[in-house]
Amino acid sequence: MFTLSWLLVIALVGGVLALIDGIRRLRGRGTSIVGIIEVIVAALFVLSLFLPGIPFGSLVLGIATLIVLVVALIVRGRTGLSITIAAIVLIALWLILVNRWLVIPGIN
Repeated sequence: MFTLSWLLVIALVGGVLALIDGIRRLRGRGTSIVGIIEVIVAALFVLSLFLPGIPFGSLVLGIATLIVLVVALIVRGRTGLSITIAAIVLIALWLILVNRWLVIPGIN
């Protein structure tokens, strides 16, 4: 069983947006290797939020997802930028809040 919290919602939306962005990269032309890596890392990140047995944990997979999203933003291809930027912002916000670098009462 898991507890629904704002941190979980932020991470879940960011991970799903990263997964959607990776699928869109795979369907389009261009850099499919970035799309493959993005789909794998984002899927593992979303699964790590619910299953504690995933190797590396959600924090490391969140950092890896953020790095892959930044690389995907630089490489770009033919996909739009809005989903990529939204996923970067949400995962970066989740990383900041989960490490307690910024404390907002009611969220963390």
